[in-house]
Amino acid sequence: MSSVRSEVVVEAPADRAFRVFTEKMETWWPATHHIAKVPFKNIIVERRANGRWAEIGTDGSECNWGRVLVWDPPKRLVFAWQLTANWQFDENFVTEVEINFTPMEAGKTRVALEHRNLERFGENAEAFAKSISSDGGWPLILNSFAAVAVGRNQAMAAASKES
Repeated sequence: MSSVRSEVVVEAPADRAFRVFTEKMETWWPATHHIAKVPFKNIIVERRANGRWAEIGTDGSECNWGRVLVWDPPKRLVFAWQLTANWQFDENFVTEVEINFTPMEAGKTRVALEHRNLERFGENAEAFAKSISSDGGWPLILNSFAAVAVGRNQAMAAASKES
């Protein structure tokens, strides 16, 4: 298995989905998914090719996750995932996470993610692929993102339908 794919349909236009994905990652990224010794308070995605991708801990410490390889708003984003199978940053280790934002009808967006080059994990490739494709991996992360990416108008309309 050289890649893992996951996708979600977001109740938001592509430009909003892209902005929430890249500018507000700390609002939807699962709090349990961090590598620092302390919980994160912020996640940085520098909005340019070769930009940083890192978490900032509650104590101000910074832990790199990788870097931005492709910055093409609001269509496409590619990260260099530089975390090893032991969840440690290694600047010489790279797999890729590509996210495509495809507009759909009624202001929705299909967000498709592919985490590729998993064979670079060597003997850990199969176990790592199983981990990131499990319910607690990319599917959880994308569903969390989709819940936050809903626009204020859609959330208010849904709330008014429930009352």
